[in-house]
This record gives sequence, structure tokens and C-alpha cells, in this order.
Amino acid sequence: MLKTISAPDLGTDKAEVIEILVKVGQVLAVDTPIVLLESAKASMEVPCPMAGVVTEILVKLGDNVSEGTVLVQVEVAETAATAKVETQVEAKHEMVFTPADEPVAPVIDVVKDAEKDVAVDEPVSPKQPSLVAPEVQVMPPLQAKALIHCGPAVRRLARELGVDLQQVQGTASKGRIVKDDVHAFVKKVLTTPPPAIAPTVVTSTSGLPALPDIDFSKWGDAELKPLTKIQKLSAQNLHRAWLHIPHVTQFDEADITELEAFRVAQKDALKAQGISLTILSFLVKACAYVLKQYPKFNASLSKDGEQLILKKYIHIGVAVDTPNGLVVPVIRNADQKSISAIAKELGELSAKARDKKLSLAEMQGASFSISSLGGIGGTAFTPIVNWPEVAILGVSRASQKPVWNGQTFVPRLLLPLSLSYDHRVVDGADGARFITALGQVLADIRRVLL
Repeated sequence: MLKTISAPDLGTDKAEVIEILVKVGQVLAVDTPIVLLESAKASMEVPCPMAGVVTEILVKLGDNVSEGTVLVQVEVAETAATAKVETQVEAKHEMVFTPADEPVAPVIDVVKDAEKDVAVDEPVSPKQPSLVAPEVQVMPPLQAKALIHCGPAVRRLARELGVDLQQVQGTASKGRIVKDDVHAFVKKVLTTPPPAIAPTVVTSTSGLPALPDIDFSKWGDAELKPLTKIQKLSAQNLHRAWLHIPHVTQFDEADITELEAFRVAQKDALKAQGISLTILSFLVKACAYVLKQYPKFNASLSKDGEQLILKKYIHIGVAVDTPNGLVVPVIRNADQKSISAIAKELGELSAKARDKKLSLAEMQGASFSISSLGGIGGTAFTPIVNWPEVAILGVSRASQKPVWNGQTFVPRLLLPLSLSYDHRVVDGADGARFITALGQVLADIRRVLL
């Protein structure tokens, strides 16, 4: 019986097929991965929910799929004869595309290799495709969408280096592309001088002046390093937010002397439970407390700018720096969780972020964000609001400073805070009130118990 396997709920509108993990004629067990999909910030394998034999693959590399898209067709009740015939024929198939990109019958290369073919014990059904394909005009590789012959490791290398495999000439058997071909292509691109471009005045579609092309090799050695997909998408989102949101940033310092003393006193007890108690855990809880007092900071502006969407939940996104770029996992219902529970969840999400195991659901739905650079350094910075949110808190490294207490200067541990917000929603007075209230809570964390 033929069954179709469709894409499950992806947590996003669409995802790209970056690797096909099965082939026609392959016997599948339950939960065998079929394809590898990659969306904006995560990748996922789609498992086969049933055992059977792959009869047809209905997607190709580079396709964008969504929930319900049919991926493969599987024969649940497989016969031995069918598996044997498909196994022998599959290894010699090549797909030929017409200029209209319509697939035609498989063609079997029988020249010089006919004597090597393995005989089939049972007769082939008359319904099998003809071994002779109609004469088709083959388009040049760069003009037609020809099938690319290479393995998953080569495709992965090409994605990391930003190489279009359609432009790479394969040197292995039957034009198959190997890793050396990809490296050779990159070397050729980097060593080939760019063509001279006559100076022209070009305007971009955004209305901003276009940037000129610059040949940096004129001044010394330079390396071309493609951005990761996460970095490219982050750049697009940040650029969009910077252009659409009128940013204002409010700066202040919070006295966390007592808070740090309390954290140090409690961290060993929680460490025994596998929990790392950091200042960030207290910041999440303190922000959740203050957001209840100032709901505008937990809102979103409607697309037409006519309405304010006040959210009844408090989900706080926490920026995590990873080797592949910045990701923002979300602590949901932070106002309803204890500081130790928040600390535990932060540790789990941070580990998953570094291992590239965060799901899309774990990075969606934030109503307010925190970007902490305290572990690195700095005194202040201007964080960019993560649209559709209207505010974000930046945190820098705490330091000891002399503070006048009315009689003398005393050393206090001060934490720099940078609050950026959408000036269409929040005015300066409310921004000052919010950051002041946050500083008061951090100075005496017992306020969150009231």
C-alpha cells in the first residue's frame, strides 16, 4: 500500500530542504530521518512515522516546504522482487530535465557497462519505464537546473562557504563534485581580480544612497568569509528594526551590592542541584516585576500604527552569543517563576543554543528582551529593539564605585543599565520611570515578594 509522508508543523511559514537523507528503494524503519529542513534559526530532521520502502521522493534540494507538503511516497508492504529490481536500477539512473524543467523518464547508461549489469532473476513487468529515453536537448549547466551529483558532506561544505554548486565543475566519475572541487572553486574566486566597474550613481530601493564596491585587496591580503544563515537573518531583522523604530536609549546604574552578596551566599547551595545562579536570573525576575507596573513596555504597536497591543503574558527573551551568531531563547511566564526556576531554565536554554538544538518554539513569542554583556565588559551600549517588541534592556559589567551616603563616600557595586525603547509607544518620562523602578528592585530584591 502506498503512503505519503508530509512535513509536520514547522513552527514557521516555510523551511528549506537542505539535505535528502533517503533514496528510492531504501528500506525504512520507523523514525528513520527522511529529510533535513532548515528555517530562519533552526534545523530539524523529519522522521518517517512508518516502516516501508521509498518509492518516490517528491521534493528536491533547495525546495521551500510548509506544513502538509508531501515529501516522499512509501510502499508499506514491500515485495522482495520490487526491492531487488529497484536496487539494481537505481544506481545507474540519471535525471534529465527538459528546458521547461519537467522531469522525463529515467535514462540508463548502457554504453560500455552493459556487460557489468547484474541479471534480474524475475522478469520485469511490462509497466517498467523504457530503457530508451526520447531525444532531449540538454541545456548548458549554468542555464538549466541540472541535477547536482555530490554527497551530503559536500553540500554541507558548500553551504558553509556560500558556494553555489551549480557553478562548480565536478572532477570525479561522471562529473560528481567532491570537496576538492569546492575548495578549488573558492580559491579561484578569491584569486580572480574583480572586473573594473565604471563609476555610476545608483540609488537603492530603500531610498538610501547605494554603497560603492571596494576592492580591499589593493591595500593588503583579505579573506572572504560568508556569513552564517543566522547572522544574515539577524542582520535583516536588526536593519528593519533600526529603520522602522525611532529609538531612544535611557541610561542608569543600579546598586546591586546587597543583591550580589545574597547571590554569592546562595550560589553553592544551588550549584549542588545543578543550577548556576547568575545576576541575569535576578534581572529576568526584576524585569518581569516592573513590566507589570508599566504594561506599555510589554506591548506591541499594530502594523498600521493605530493601536497598542497590550499583552497579558510576560515572556522575556534573553540574547545568547553562539559561534554561529546571536539567538534569543524565551523564558515564558517569567513573572510566575521563582528565581531558581529561571536560573535553571536559563542554563538549559543556553546549552541548547550553543549546541544548535533550540526549537523555533523556544525562540518565539517574547514580549521584552534582555541583552547582557556583563560577562564580557563595557560600560554602556545602545541595544536595538527586537521588533515587534517595543523595548529591550542592555546590561554591562558591574564595577565598584564610590557613592556619597550623606556623610562619606562608600564603595558600592553599580550595574550599568541601557534601556532602549520605541518612542512611538514610550515617552521619555515613562522610560525614566521604568529604569528607575528597575534599579530600586535590583537594590532590594525583596520587593518582588510583595
